[in-house]
Amino acid sequence: MQDQITTLIRRYDLAGKYLDGQAMAKVASYFEHAMDRIQVVQTLQKDAVEILKEASQELFSQQPELLRPSGNAYTTRRYAACLRDLEYYFRYAIYAILAGDMSILDERVLAGLVDTYNSLGVPLAPTVKGIDLLRQAAKKRMDAACIDEAFDYMINAL
Repeated sequence: MQDQITTLIRRYDLAGKYLDGQAMAKVASYFEHAMDRIQVVQTLQKDAVEILKEASQELFSQQPELLRPSGNAYTTRRYAACLRDLEYYFRYAIYAILAGDMSILDERVLAGLVDTYNSLGVPLAPTVKGIDLLRQAAKKRMDAACIDEAFDYMINAL
């Protein structure tokens, strides 16, 4: 996992350059908004159980076929796996928000996810909907652009 600073330094290091004014402005912005990101993360973590419950209830309310026989959340095991995955997406979105960098989502969530879900016969549309519902539930607690950034990043990748 990287943060914005590590990503920036890596880019300049690979180019063999010192940090210029533009890079230093990004560093300053990162630290300037650090407390905002921390506040968002604290709020989301404090309300995590309620956010996950709200998003999952809404998902199954909007798509009840997922819970019916032959649905992808039918049986206790598959239902639990769906809830586990929603929690996983939410937790990693929080990590990305805190880091101010979306690369952890590529490394730990998105790499191979589409192939894995396709091989298991898990449809992506309900996954995308679930991630969007997590975002909506999170934004009810705190409306911050970094929330959209993390969840949009996952949605657009899927």
